[in-house]
Amino acid sequence: MRSSLRFVSVTVIAAMLAAVPGSAQKTSGPKERYEMDVATMSGFAAMSGGRGGLGGAMSMAFGGDPSSRVAYMLSLRLGTDQGPTAPPPKADHFFLPQAKLGKSVPLIAPERKEGSYPTQFERPKGRLLLYWGCGAKAGPGQPVIIDFAKVAAGQVPPNLFSSAVPVIREVSQLNSKSYVDWPNGKNGKQPGGGSSLLGAHRIASNVGSDINFTLAQDYMQGLSASTTIQADQSVLLRWTQVPTATGYAAWTIGGMDRQEKGGDIIWWTSSTSKEFGGGLWDWLPPATVAKLITQKIVMPPSQTTCQIPAEVKKASGDMMIGNLNAFGPEAHFSYPPKPAGNAVWNIDWTAKVRFRSHTMLLIGADFGGMGGSSGGSTPAEPEKKKKCKGPLGIPLPTC
Repeated sequence: MRSSLRFVSVTVIAAMLAAVPGSAQKTSGPKERYEMDVATMSGFAAMSGGRGGLGGAMSMAFGGDPSSRVAYMLSLRLGTDQGPTAPPPKADHFFLPQAKLGKSVPLIAPERKEGSYPTQFERPKGRLLLYWGCGAKAGPGQPVIIDFAKVAAGQVPPNLFSSAVPVIREVSQLNSKSYVDWPNGKNGKQPGGGSSLLGAHRIASNVGSDINFTLAQDYMQGLSASTTIQADQSVLLRWTQVPTATGYAAWTIGGMDRQEKGGDIIWWTSSTSKEFGGGLWDWLPPATVAKLITQKIVMPPSQTTCQIPAEVKKASGDMMIGNLNAFGPEAHFSYPPKPAGNAVWNIDWTAKVRFRSHTMLLIGADFGGMGGSSGGSTPAEPEKKKKCKGPLGIPLPTC
């Protein structure tokens, strides 16, 4: 986005300073780091109030076209190197009325419950078949086959996960003396139809000074996508361009209905190389996306089609879930402004706002003739969703 208050992140600042010969300016801080993730969910990802999955599919079949459903999802995180003035740490993000989130939403510290973490895990069964690349037929060397029993025994194939696609994690409970987030157990109601984030934002907390910034970028447009099974049994994925998208990544998961029986699970990505893991299904900065486009790992913003190989559709069977991620812009803010010359820059706080748009489709399913399309423009009322993980921690569509 373009904003008179746009600043680069602290990590970028440090890299720039290190790269300038003779640079004498030093920085300190920031004391507070704020992150705001802004997602637009469309298609089955937005069905049934953002729950997606089979529950959303059935909701669509009995009373809704996925092409008319969009849900907005926000995630807020504040981390500081300071303790609260009076425990526990807490904060409030104050929105303008057009956000339709009330006067503010509360950020609180996550609870750690004893005995809430599993100590035993069921050994996975079956195999994971990996495919990649757009085209009617799978390329050479495909599929790469991962035997879950061997992985559970510690025999992980070399170079299985991507080293080219980073996972961006900057603000967390682990790297903060005080940490609060939203949604949480106190409040988690996501914004409904007609919400807008344009304008002024203020975050007040008991762990640091107020954070103020003005957004000139709103929610991204919902992705509108469709799939068509071709005569050769490949699947043509089409979508409409999202104006602010910086690039696209598509992936499918097939055979999940066979997982409990030890059957094969099929995973395909649109990357031209074997790239699995990393942030392809998450959030990526525009500069990282631009680099991945040159490496043909991410599709450029001008691209609007991708063919899923016939081998992927055949191996996936009746249960094939498609996903399309539109990476978006970022907005960066910091305070105080960078001083002139070589004066020390004592940074009080930084704030980063990330945008993306995501859609999910059921490929080949027949729910009243609507199983192969998604997208839309009319927001649905989202509810708190449960995150699902597949084999090896693969992010799956919401349950």
